Amino acid sequence: MIFIADILFPVSSHPLRNGFLECAGDGTVIRFGSASDLSPRERESATVVEGFLVPGFTNAHCHIELSHMKGLFREATGMDGFIQQINALRLTVDREDRLSAMRKEFEGLADQGVRAMGDISNCSESFEMKAEAMLSGKMYTRTFLEVFGTEPEEADSVMQSVRQLQAEARRMGLDAAPTPHSCYTMSPLLNRLSAAAGLESGYISYHSQESQEEEDMLRYGTGPLAEDYRSRGTTQLPVTGTGALVYFIENLRKAVPFPVEGNVLLVHNTATDQESIDAAKAAFRHPYWAVCPLSNIFIHRMLPPLELMRRNGLDICIGTDSLSSNHLLSMVAEMLCIQENFPEIPFEEMLRWATLNGARAIGCDGFCGTLEPGKRPGVVHIGNVDVSNVRLTEKSFSKRLI
Repeated sequence: MIFIADILFPVSSHPLRNGFLECAGDGTVIRFGSASDLSPRERESATVVEGFLVPGFTNAHCHIELSHMKGLFREATGMDGFIQQINALRLTVDREDRLSAMRKEFEGLADQGVRAMGDISNCSESFEMKAEAMLSGKMYTRTFLEVFGTEPEEADSVMQSVRQLQAEARRMGLDAAPTPHSCYTMSPLLNRLSAAAGLESGYISYHSQESQEEEDMLRYGTGPLAEDYRSRGTTQLPVTGTGALVYFIENLRKAVPFPVEGNVLLVHNTATDQESIDAAKAAFRHPYWAVCPLSNIFIHRMLPPLELMRRNGLDICIGTDSLSSNHLLSMVAEMLCIQENFPEIPFEEMLRWATLNGARAIGCDGFCGTLEPGKRPGVVHIGNVDVSNVRLTEKSFSKRLI
């Protein structure tokens, strides 16, 4: 099958205006180029789409298990308020409705063109759905089995439980391993044990510097998160005088050799700074930086410092986060949010974040992320775009073609 579009974005090479893409019946890319190079017969049989033609997206950070929480949360509560809502609302929907909501959103992401996803799981409810999608070739997922626990004496039992969950996921054919949630939900012991366990697989995902509250807790022992620890009588985290990411790195140093060889996906980064970036680049061989702008606005009314991140040449990825902190799961909506708030960032660069960088972060760039011959990356049409200026519009949408 042959597609012709106003602009073809291979991602592995420069965009082509009036470009074509040829794929085999199973979605394998055969070739691409200028539509003027097609024969009259090929042009006649081609499917013409108005707008952009791009590889399938990689949603670098999602909590598909939380899909049943759509519309339940108050906005702009900060991290402490958000955590209180999660704890109060997570199990207020029965299992059947949770599974139904999860499958609906998962199918919606696939229809919009998500070919791969880094997904957070706290239980096994998403495993069957993910296994089916991987067998069919619809969507690859790397499942990060996230753990929590503020008390050091809990660490061994938490790790035992997550190892059992990992075994269940692997029996179903999923790539899954433990991962730490964040500094503010874990004892230092559990934080480093879970990170070390995840790095055995070569991958971890870590909620990093998501809020100023997190920074204040680690730097000064102040703010709503620190007060929450004190009010619950839980063991206090150390006050380090440095940022939360530096704390994580120094804690991890006690458990694994440095520099760390595996892929470390740092998620959110709303409060990151130059000190943190320098520390991460020195500590990790393969750091990736996922941004979820709509979620950050929903909870904090803040956005990550993308100008700083770009100046440092970071490998940026894009995620949707969950419907507990977002009104919809849409990679195009996330890119549009970035475009509206950072108009200097070209669409081509954002697209790389949403495709190849995410695929590299979760280890599926061998078949995802670019429209290169031999890959099966999925093919996506982005319509209602500004072709002349190569920009999204408020009416832009994405639709999976393959």
